Amino acid sequence: MSKHPPMPVVVGAPRSGTTLLRLMLDAHPDLAIPPETSFLAAVSALGQSDGDLRARFLETITAYPPGAPNWQDFGLAREALAEAVQALEPFTVADGLRAFYRLYAQRFDKSRWGEKTPDYSLHVGTIAALLPEARFVHLIRDGRDVAASWRQQWFSPGHEPEVLARAWADRVEAARNAGSACAHYTEVFYEDLVARPEPVLRRLCEFLELPWSNQLLNHQERAPRRLEEHRARVSLDGSFVVSHAQRLHQQRRTMERPGTGRIGSWRETMSGQEVQRFERVAGALLIQLGYELQGNS
Repeated sequence: MSKHPPMPVVVGAPRSGTTLLRLMLDAHPDLAIPPETSFLAAVSALGQSDGDLRARFLETITAYPPGAPNWQDFGLAREALAEAVQALEPFTVADGLRAFYRLYAQRFDKSRWGEKTPDYSLHVGTIAALLPEARFVHLIRDGRDVAASWRQQWFSPGHEPEVLARAWADRVEAARNAGSACAHYTEVFYEDLVARPEPVLRRLCEFLELPWSNQLLNHQERAPRRLEEHRARVSLDGSFVVSHAQRLHQQRRTMERPGTGRIGSWRETMSGQEVQRFERVAGALLIQLGYELQGNS
């Protein structure tokens, strides 16, 4: 039993609605969820024995990802984190992470924190071992809708349907397989979240031991201000990876009330042949999750 309050960790394939769910949960008066961190797997690999563990921990968090660090997204001073880490006796990576999340939550006068990084779907077991308080919320969306949206983004793994199908399936299956071994893991379908947000969010509040708040149903009121944190991503040579405006554009629909208008959008944006190619790779998983294949719809 963890002595720390339950910490939601939202995972799922990119373009599954994880930012929407993050903003909904973050609207709770007690809970703050930062932009994607991406560094949990890296810090978990640091070990505990080296004498300069604090310094390596700080460097990993504030300079990650190595090619284009995202530290400025969090609105924290490096010195503030360094001071909090220095005060920990003994120091552990887990407590260092809690210090980071606590500092972030304090920016908004909130007492609890969470996490949302889609690719942590590939690291559920690692995070569960590192942070026993983690409660995994796996957001699942029709892989064809994911592919149709993903391939338009700067972070797409590719354009070919087979590549996107494999990337989607790998993440969904990894999270489900690892989640089955976790004490606290639940699944939410994007289609349910946008069609019936209140019952889905009420269930999640129970799962996370959070009192219900109607503010979760009005995330769009705060979303534009929260998304201002998504700063430009700049590589070490000074070139832009993605601009602030581009990042806002890719999340523009999270600033609206949830709706069902994007469900099945693959039917308009993918050709019949592309859908067949996707389903050849990921059709079995689609069926397992309750989605109908093109030939059966």
